[in-house]
Amino acid sequence: MTTSSVVTDQPEAAWQPPERKGPKPILWLITILGIGLSLFQLYSAGIQPLGLFYQRSIHLALVMMLAFLIFPPFGRPRGVIGSIIDLGFFGAAAFSGFYLVYNLDEIFARAGFWSETDIIVGCITAVTLLEASRRAVGLGLTIIGAVAIIYALSGARGSLPWLGEWLPGILNHRGYSLERVAAQLYLGQEGIFGLPLGVAATFVFIFVLFGAMLEVTGAGKFFIDVAFAATGRQRGGPAKAAVLASASMGSISGSSIANVVTTGAFTIPLMKKLGYKPAQAGGIEAASSTGGQIMPPLMGAGAFLIAEYTRLPYLEIVKVSIFPALLYFATVYLFVHIIAIKQGMTGLPQSQLPVMREVLMRGWFFLAPLILLVFLLVMGLSPMRVGFYAVSGIIVVAGLNGLWLAVRRGQENGALAKEVTAAIKLGFIRLMQGLELGARNAVAVSIACGVAGIVVAVVGLTGLGLKFSSMMIAFSGGNILLALLLVIIASLILGLGLPVTASYIVLIVLVGPALTNEFGIPLLVAHLLVFWYSQDSNVTPPVALAAFAAAAIAGSKTMETSVQSWKFAKGLYLIPLFMVFNPEIITGGPLPVLLWNGFLIITALVAFAAAIEGFLFTWMKPWMRAILALSVIGVFYPSMTAEIAAVAVMLLLLLVNFVQYRRVGVA
Repeated sequence: MTTSSVVTDQPEAAWQPPERKGPKPILWLITILGIGLSLFQLYSAGIQPLGLFYQRSIHLALVMMLAFLIFPPFGRPRGVIGSIIDLGFFGAAAFSGFYLVYNLDEIFARAGFWSETDIIVGCITAVTLLEASRRAVGLGLTIIGAVAIIYALSGARGSLPWLGEWLPGILNHRGYSLERVAAQLYLGQEGIFGLPLGVAATFVFIFVLFGAMLEVTGAGKFFIDVAFAATGRQRGGPAKAAVLASASMGSISGSSIANVVTTGAFTIPLMKKLGYKPAQAGGIEAASSTGGQIMPPLMGAGAFLIAEYTRLPYLEIVKVSIFPALLYFATVYLFVHIIAIKQGMTGLPQSQLPVMREVLMRGWFFLAPLILLVFLLVMGLSPMRVGFYAVSGIIVVAGLNGLWLAVRRGQENGALAKEVTAAIKLGFIRLMQGLELGARNAVAVSIACGVAGIVVAVVGLTGLGLKFSSMMIAFSGGNILLALLLVIIASLILGLGLPVTASYIVLIVLVGPALTNEFGIPLLVAHLLVFWYSQDSNVTPPVALAAFAAAAIAGSKTMETSVQSWKFAKGLYLIPLFMVFNPEIITGGPLPVLLWNGFLIITALVAFAAAIEGFLFTWMKPWMRAILALSVIGVFYPSMTAEIAAVAVMLLLLLVNFVQYRRVGVA
């Protein structure tokens, strides 16, 4: 059996949860807590909304408890010492969360006059959260959270006055006591339970759960089959299918690495079989999967965070993000097409591909919850309520489809009751697996948002954001291009240790005021710029996390795969830059301006891909590539004359390349 037939002939029911090792009592407790967390989130999303602190404190308590069960303290099976440590942190996680629930009225009544117990619990919560972050997210974010707390304590009036003497003048501040910092982090609305965790505990979780339900019911396999049926016969078909599948799955998965592992397991072997080099196959998958994080509706939690920070409707964020996301995927698609032509590739034979009609007949019902989701968002329902209905919808349609298939099998073999009973049992198991998987997938995001809340609280308390903006203006000399270069460098450095969501939150808090107030970039454009640049650590050497995951599947060298992913993902840098100099494509404007800007960026991206590869219709001479590259740069010059001249040069050179192709062909 060929590789492709293995891919295309798997039934949806073939999904199996990943193998989990460990003591059975621990595994059962993880399952119970995961299901409980998902049911709690569904209840608060669609049945009875809860108050801010009730919702967030219970959510964080359950998430941290799951983290200490899932991730051993030393990265290996627990011994006696490890079990004792985990038991202590597990109890601290439960106590720190539910302490607020039991004492919330009394805490509000004290109105700033915190008791000694409040402060102790606040310190316990901060330490517990940082340890959960070390295990679930990584050491980088944990260090940043700890440094932020130490920074708040430094200063003449702080608990660490001696440390303030070592701070540079611009970073110096008055300093705060341990009691003040603990209260700010634990009892304030801008600390651990602030906006980042609030978004994770409401909108993000429900959509992550929706993605988990799609996964366990076979939707991932359905989307991959649709992509292969649509593009498999074209040149470089599996690579193009990887782009489409990653766009569809990545938009709801919430993780570039998870997207690589899910779709790359199918697409990377087929790309290699077709003729792509292992590093190219891994790079294409990494770049495509990273693009899933900028593709609506979920955008890896970005859409909800941007909506909360900008105070714009969620639907507005989704609408303005569609065109830039499509441009990104079109750029990756074009790179794939050019490489396929350069290397003389063909598509897969029809016998090895799924038939679109059969795929749609087998899994059309997976489209119903997505259509319902879009319809309800357009109708103006809150994203959390929409997510509740979407999760309910996928459970209902998948359950009805399973019963229908069971009835058909029962009528054929004369064992109707047996088939229906088996279908109900399998459906219940899949439901429980989906609830647990949704909770597991949300652990890292929620903990990262909790630690990001620590950073946000310290930035607000110490005025670090304004100081960082001053440094940014001083280093850039007021030049917007240099300022944007500093943002790129900062995002790359933060991305080495932080997940995308946390990187975006920290970066926008630090550089957002300067981008909007000093450089005049519109608020929404500034947030999209920072969010897009926060993705670059997935595809940019030396630490490209999505590329590393793809390299493991492709069997290629990690650095070589990282370089390839960086090349394919160049739209991640150029498109946000275009937003800054042509904000009308985001903020809106007269129709002629929008059409011109759309034509401008599309032409520039095509020319850029041709210049990088030295090929479009046929091979290009070095001087043509150099002029094309310079013309792309000219597009970003804030002058209509420069834009017209750059477009004219690009169109002329692309026309020359087409004429050369008509005369001599590809060779």
